[in-house]
Amino acid sequence: MLVIGLIGKIGAGKSTVARRLAEHGAEVIDADAITHQVLEETAAKAFVVAAFGEEVLDSQGRVQRRMLAEKVFGPTPEHAARLAVLEAIIHPRVRQQISQRLEQVRAAELTVENREPRSGAVVVLDVPLLLQAGWDDLCQELIVVECDERVRLERLRQRSWSESHVEAREAAWGRQSYFCRVPERKGATVDAAGSLAYTFSQVDQLWSAFVAKYPTP
Repeated sequence: MLVIGLIGKIGAGKSTVARRLAEHGAEVIDADAITHQVLEETAAKAFVVAAFGEEVLDSQGRVQRRMLAEKVFGPTPEHAARLAVLEAIIHPRVRQQISQRLEQVRAAELTVENREPRSGAVVVLDVPLLLQAGWDDLCQELIVVECDERVRLERLRQRSWSESHVEAREAAWGRQSYFCRVPERKGATVDAAGSLAYTFSQVDQLWSAFVAKYPTP
């Protein structure tokens, strides 16, 4: 099983790269989607309400992610403290689900009869703060998704996030210091600032290189 980790700033284009890899047959594990699921779990929701109040729930009893984000992403020490509380609630549950998904893929890769490799599965970890969370240790390959800052910031503006929200997310990402941590043997780069065709062509080349490097048994 080949595990590929995606690294890049918010709005750089990681989801676009992940989508193209999925079109080639990779299974994408989207941590943001898993977070959505976790926030619907009864136990996790109870902890969130206890920490942040009933006002984070909508009329249907679902966590309002935008309101929750405004509470934890900001410039003050209080914001940082609330973010740490939320991460302590969410991250272990997300980590557990990702581990379970990886084990399921690994198990499906083996035949029932002799437990020998049946096919070469490829898994993509689309996980914000991948390095900070320590998930890079599971990856044979890392793809750094880069984007011109003007393009990336325009994408963020289209999400209607507050300036303090963006700055806090940027600060969290910056704590990775990934440029000094990614070994050259693992690193590959995709420029996702241009057209879809331009981005896809780079991903296609990487896919071909991975297929050659990790041939299917």
